[in-house]
Formats: sequence, C-alpha cells, structure tokens
Amino acid sequence: MQKGILICGHGSRDTEGVAHFKVLVQLLQKRYPSCIVDYGFLEFAHPVYAAAVERMYQQGVRHIIALPAILFAGGHAKNDIPYEMNTLQQQYPDLKITMAAHLGITAPLLQLARGMIEAAEAGREAVSRRESCLLLVGRGTNDPDANSDVAKLARMLWEGMGFGFATTAYIGVTAPLLTEALPITACLPFRRVVVLPVFLFTGILLKRIYEQVAAFQEQTETEYICTDPFGSHELLLQAIDMRIREAEAGSGHMNCQLCKYRTQIIGVEEEMGKEQIGHHLNVRGILFEEEEKPGSGKGIMSTVKKVLGI
Repeated sequence: MQKGILICGHGSRDTEGVAHFKVLVQLLQKRYPSCIVDYGFLEFAHPVYAAAVERMYQQGVRHIIALPAILFAGGHAKNDIPYEMNTLQQQYPDLKITMAAHLGITAPLLQLARGMIEAAEAGREAVSRRESCLLLVGRGTNDPDANSDVAKLARMLWEGMGFGFATTAYIGVTAPLLTEALPITACLPFRRVVVLPVFLFTGILLKRIYEQVAAFQEQTETEYICTDPFGSHELLLQAIDMRIREAEAGSGHMNCQLCKYRTQIIGVEEEMGKEQIGHHLNVRGILFEEEEKPGSGKGIMSTVKKVLGI
C-alpha cells in the first residue's frame, strides 16, 4: 500500500512565508523518498487540503499521515485541521488518514531555540546571560493550553541557558501583547533583551514583531536583539521525524488533560464539549493580494479582509 505524508500548513498572506514553507516540504520529500510527500494550506494559499489529498489519492496513496506544521495546539491543531481530515476521510472510503500530533515542545525544538538565541548573540558586545532578559513572542490564541506552552518553553530556556529573567508576550488575540510587554522589559535591570519569536517561518505577523521591536528600540537604551524564525533547520526536521514515527506507531496523541474542549478550564468553561468544526471555511482557498488596481476586483478582497478582521 502506497503511503503518503501530508504537511498541513496554515497558509499566509505573505508570499515569502509560503515560499519558506515549500522549502520545508522539499526537504521532507528528499527525507522520505519511499513516501509521497505533499502539502496543503488551511487558508490564504493553494493548494487547499482537499486538492492535496485528491492529488495523493490519484497517485495511489491509500494511507496518509497528516502532520500539522503547527508549533502549539490551539484551535488550528485541535479543530480546523482534524475537521478537514475527518471530512476528507468520509469522501474516500478506501483511504486511511492518520493524524499526527502538532510539533509541540521537544528536545530538538529546545536545541533549535538555543541555537537561534546563540546566533542572535554572536558578533555583538559580550553581555552575560545573567544581565539579559529573554522575551518569547507567541502567535497568541484563544486557547490557554496553547498559550501556556509558550510560557513553558520560555521557562525551560530561562533555566537551561541561565538568563537573568524570562517572560512571554503575544502578537495577537491574548495578553500581554508585545507592545504592552516591551515597556515592562525596559524597566527591568537588564542590559539586553533577547526577543525570540516562536514562529516556524517568516510572514506578516513575524515582520510585525520585528517592526514593533525596532520601533521600541528607538525609545530606550536597553539593547533589543531578535532571533530568526525556526525555519527548515535539521533539528526541526528531527522533531517532525518524531511525530511521524509516533503516528505510524499509533501513539501520536495530543495533550487532552488541559484541553478546554474536553474538560472545564477556568475562564472558558463554556467551551467544554464544543463541536469540532473548522472556523476558516469562509476563507479557505482565498488568495489575497497586496496591491489594489482599479477594475481588478482587489478592492472587494480588501473589504473581505476588513470584515474578517485580517
């Protein structure tokens, strides 16, 4: 039976971010030559998951491991992607789709984060870690379980690398926002703040983080340095290897102990038992353009952006 691996991306309005994602797919295609490795996006880019699954099916694939290229398990990993896979599973009775777990915090990811920090520090004035503050910036979701993983990663890097202090911020959805956290870090007694955006690839949100940090740097004498995103590093590939092996063995499970959909979590009790359904169906496959020209119809897309708040 021909096996396949479907890399489930989120999608981005930034073409550079999509291009970086495709580099990861190409590396995985070389890494798994006996499998058909393909990819799809939840929104903002093509192909959508349905098109990718159909393409794999036409090539004889009858077992797909669907790997969410998602760092932490918020709504995309818990609801949107499983909903899409469950829907597609029903359309192909002789096709088996096995969900792999999201990437999460693993030993390879911790090593990669350390490497990103060390690369950002390299070539700069020597400042001891005890005189440095680490600021992790997550995407931010409405799921406290996913947000807490950013804090856990910060704590492990804080203790493991000997920073004087570490804290977290988010670029959207939840508090504290990066613009709120930056003034706080400037009040702390540290010479340097190392900003680690917890993102796989570049994109609109990552560039927004860099812009906000650069703008704040002009207002303070504290030094702020930013790391690159994780990218398609060998250590990230090793983390993906782990999730694929778990899925193949039938042991790829999410942490459901603190999932707001399975148990009552303080502040979001009403989410328990909520139906698993994708919430990105209205923008699935929609491509967004940066420029608008008269008669191009792009003004309509701009209106859609405003309505959807994106």
